[in-house]
Parts: sequence; structure tokens; C-alpha cells
Amino acid sequence: MGLIAAAVSSVSGTLKDSWKEVIEPADMNDTTLLVRGVAARKGGSNTKGTSDFVSNGSIIHVYPNTLMLLIDGGKIVDYCAEEGYYEVNNSTAPSLFNGEFKETLKDTWKRFQFGGIPSQKQLVYYVNTAEIKGIKFGTRNPVQYFDNFYNAELFLRAHGTYSIKISDPLKFYAEFAPKGTDRIDAKNLSDQLYSEFMDALQSAINQMSVDGVRISQITSKSRELSKYMSTTLDEDWSELRGIEVCSVGIASISYDDESKELINLRNKGAMMSDPSIREGFVQTSVAQGIQAAGSNTAGAGNAFMGVGMGMNMAGGFMQSASQTNAMQMQAQQAQAAQQAQAQSGWTCSCGTVNQGNFCSGCGKPKPQPAASWTCECGTVNQGNFCGGCGKPKPAAGWTCSCGTVNQGNFCSGCGKPRA
Repeated sequence: MGLIAAAVSSVSGTLKDSWKEVIEPADMNDTTLLVRGVAARKGGSNTKGTSDFVSNGSIIHVYPNTLMLLIDGGKIVDYCAEEGYYEVNNSTAPSLFNGEFKETLKDTWKRFQFGGIPSQKQLVYYVNTAEIKGIKFGTRNPVQYFDNFYNAELFLRAHGTYSIKISDPLKFYAEFAPKGTDRIDAKNLSDQLYSEFMDALQSAINQMSVDGVRISQITSKSRELSKYMSTTLDEDWSELRGIEVCSVGIASISYDDESKELINLRNKGAMMSDPSIREGFVQTSVAQGIQAAGSNTAGAGNAFMGVGMGMNMAGGFMQSASQTNAMQMQAQQAQAAQQAQAQSGWTCSCGTVNQGNFCSGCGKPKPQPAASWTCECGTVNQGNFCGGCGKPKPAAGWTCSCGTVNQGNFCSGCGKPRA
């Protein structure tokens, strides 16, 4: 049994009466995976063809991005992946028009070909070889995800769409398609395939966690997720069923309540570690307290009296907090200034701008930045006088031979003069 390519003009022209029927796919759309072929027209005096069976001499129309299967007794007797019209000829060998699949279908053909004599109950099926897009998915239960940034086990739900492609139509029909079915649509994939896809999705998401991808970045990692999915499903879908995953798109990510609380807590802590933000929070809290006192129904006088008492009680804490914030901000500014100076170079006393440790103009060594010191008032300084209260920098101490550390010119332990 084989197929003979027929000219388009002969199908619709003077020879049309000799054809028993022209087989077309039944209601095939962009989500159809497989559909049975039906007789679109019976012609001439020969009317032995039916909508179910294909007779010798019938014409089969093959469309772009489809592979036609000629089935006899549930077995594949011929196929065609090249666009055009083909006449069924039971007296010839199988034609095996590979089209875009080239040589990849030969091994599969050897496994599933029909070895007997063709009967009179031949059927035609069409397999969609284009990419099937827009298949929806969603996690029924939260998926566990360890995030290294948050250092916590989080739980997420994912919703989106994915696309598949039938990479081996012969294997797809022989191993996956239910026998006797009229059509298979991507929107009605079996529960088994959907469960396998969701298991692979969870494995892929877990692998992204191992690779250090932050949970908030998953929606922007569709390409990487597709690769994870393809690797995970390669054996089960591609090798066993002739289906491959082309792309996976995450439309939305949501977290359970506990995960939301952990994420918000971590983000708030990260913000409050910045002394400028922390100082702004302290000042805002004071302002809000005063504003609330002004609208007190018991009277502004009583309210502000309470504010004064509260300020006296909390004043020490707030002053200490503000001083700590100021010290950290000054330290950050000094560090930033040092980094900027290191990046921009240094200017020697001779006027030469340098990048290295020695002046290229006169050879003098690079001046070393003065060490920072903390005044009694809490201000961190670099110079010889405090920028907060004006006190001079304390003199460097010296250690006597008796072991006493001193500031003056005589040892406070044994009275010896400073060497």
C-alpha cells in the first residue's frame, strides 16, 4: 500500500469523477492534536468510499503543519508529512513522505508498521505538528520553595500557560492516542499527562531553588523554567510519547499567608538596617504622636501634658537612638568618601593627581587617611576636633615600663616621666 502524489488540477478538474472521495481533516483547529479524516466529497459513479473507510484510489489532502496517518486494523500502513494531494494505491509499497521530519521517523516506522495484507477498513488520521500554545495550568496545592535570600522555606502557587509540540507523530499515535478515538484536543489532555506536567513543574521549581533563584524572580525566568521542564519531561514525554514541552509562561505567583508574613518581616528588617531610614522612622513616630495629641477629645492641654510626660520618659531612649543613627550615617558617609577618593585618585602636595601609592611627580608616598575617633558626645570624627561639640581629639596614650597606660607626661602608676 502506498500514496501517489496527485496534481491539484486533476483533483478539481476533468478527472474528478474518477476519485472515490477526497479525505479532509474533520474540524481541525490550533488546539487539536489529532483528528480523524472524513470524506469531503464523493465523486462520479464510484461511490464505495464512506466517511469511515478509505477505498483504493481515494484522494487524501495533507495540509501544512500536519502529518497524515493511514491506518488499517489499528496499525500504521503509511504516512505523509508533505503538503499536497495523494492518491491511495493498494498495489504499491508504503511511500513514507517524511517532510520536515526527514529521517527521524524511520526508526519509529519500523516499530509500529503494519505487517499484514491491507484490509478494506482503512482510516485516515491527521496529527497537528505545529506548536500548540495556550494550555493553562495551575498548582492546586502550594509548592515548597527554599529561598536562600530569605533563608526560609516558603510556599507558592503558580498559574500560567505552556505550549507543546508533537515531535514524533508515529510514536504519539501508537503509544498515546486511545484506539478508536475521533479527536484529541490540547484543552482536554488526560489527567495523567496533567499530573505528570505538574510533578515536573514542581521538580523544575525546586531545581531553581537549588540554583539560587530568588522566589520573586521566578516570573521572569520563563526561558530557564522551560529548559528545566524539557529536561525533566524528556524521558517520559519525548522518548515514550513523542511530545515535547516548548515553553512555559508563569502568569502569576502567589504566596500563602505564612510566607507573606516572613517575606514582609525580612523586607522590613532590611529597610530598618539603614540608619537614615531608621532615623526617619523615629522622627515620624514623634510627629505622629504630637499630631494625635492635638486631636485628643480630652483637650489639647491634657494631651500635650501627657506627651511631655511621655517624652521625658522616652526622651533618653530616643536621644540615644538618634545618636546611634547619626554615628552610623557619619561612618557610612566617611566610608563612601574614602571609596570615592580611592576611585578618583589622590592629589599630592605638589599638585599631581595620582592613582598609585606614590606620586608620579615628586615620588612622595600617598597620604594615609586619618583614623576615625569617637568623641564623648558620640560623634564619629576624622579630624583633630569634634564636629559635634568642638572638643579636641584626645592625645594618644603611652604605656609605661610598669605596664600603666597614661595620657599625661608622667606615669600615674609609678610616677616615671614619659620617655
